[in-house]
Amino acid sequence: MGKEYITAFLIREFLMIAVFRMLDLLLFYVFPESVPIPMLCGAGVWGSRQRKIKAAYQFFLYTLLGSLFMLLAILLILFQTGTTDLQISLTTEFSERRQIFLWIASFASFAVKVPMVPVHIWLPEAHVEAPTAGSVILAGIPLKFGTHGFLRFSIPMFPEATLCSTPFIYTLSAIAIIYTSLTTSRQIDLKKIIAYSSVAHMNLVTIGMFSRAAAGIGGSILPMLSHGLVPSALFLCVGVLYDRHKTRLVRYYGGLVSTMPNLSTIFFSFTLANMSSPGTSSFIGEFPILVGAFQRNSLVATLAALGMILGAAYSLWLYNRVVSGNLKPDFLHKFSDSNGREVSIFIPFLTFFVAKCYSLNAELLTLLVRMGVHPKVFPDCMHTSVSNLVQHGKFH
Repeated sequence: MGKEYITAFLIREFLMIAVFRMLDLLLFYVFPESVPIPMLCGAGVWGSRQRKIKAAYQFFLYTLLGSLFMLLAILLILFQTGTTDLQISLTTEFSERRQIFLWIASFASFAVKVPMVPVHIWLPEAHVEAPTAGSVILAGIPLKFGTHGFLRFSIPMFPEATLCSTPFIYTLSAIAIIYTSLTTSRQIDLKKIIAYSSVAHMNLVTIGMFSRAAAGIGGSILPMLSHGLVPSALFLCVGVLYDRHKTRLVRYYGGLVSTMPNLSTIFFSFTLANMSSPGTSSFIGEFPILVGAFQRNSLVATLAALGMILGAAYSLWLYNRVVSGNLKPDFLHKFSDSNGREVSIFIPFLTFFVAKCYSLNAELLTLLVRMGVHPKVFPDCMHTSVSNLVQHGKFH
């Protein structure tokens, strides 16, 4: 990995930042669909196994085919409004029939990016074949493009179609949560376990978004923030292990707490967050989602809660298999703990600088715990936007 890798990485970073800054529908299409190009290079050129080319093409084709429907929706909006300005389009009244068609077209694109079942197959393969940095970026940012598209585009622009499609979204999301949670417990590759876990968490986010309640919509944004940290940090932990032992298969690991205590502690911290333990950033977002879901459909909320229980089960199972138990010296030969370089990489995930906030002196606090035990600052930042979305969508 040299200058070419860094160049592709920086191009990808620029495109991802641009996605969240665009208020033009055409650019809203161009930038998200440009991100897979440098990611294709990252997985296809610097991937870790022989199947990297297949995984790269699978990732690219899934996103490309879904995006074609989004382009069709943008063209139809352009013909009706005469502009691709998002603010003008949000104030345009579309007929219910037109709304349903446009919503389906946009859904085809966003569902792939979330990803939702059954168009989620590309994600585990992409994670497994990508280098560690590629998995960290993919889990941190691009997986939010789909849910961001629902919030920015589909829900406010097509409120009647959103109401009609809510049972469909609930069904898909509930199936995805249970299915991927059960699938996760059967995986033997560390990266695949985290990848399927990401699918379950992101489908819980879609349940909150389509709950049409302020608690659910506001709660769905917090897990998106948390999800940018937790799976990325877990992929970094896997990268540290792979760098030493050249394998990601669970059966080769065990007893690392005695030889890698620093990494075991870091791994445990993010395992707690991944299982939505109270006091972490994941819990404070997923709990309002359940509240909003129970207001609309108790069965879906119950299935979502069951998915959280399954998530705790496979997270603890993974940690126990890797960290606890007996060492396996026949398979693992290098028992060095995390070095200074690796620990410094985890610092941005673990720490958050707070300067005189809520009458506190400047101090270092863990971001995950900060969001978990004193999260008021985050909902306050989103209150106006969430209220406007609920009012514009005529959801109350």
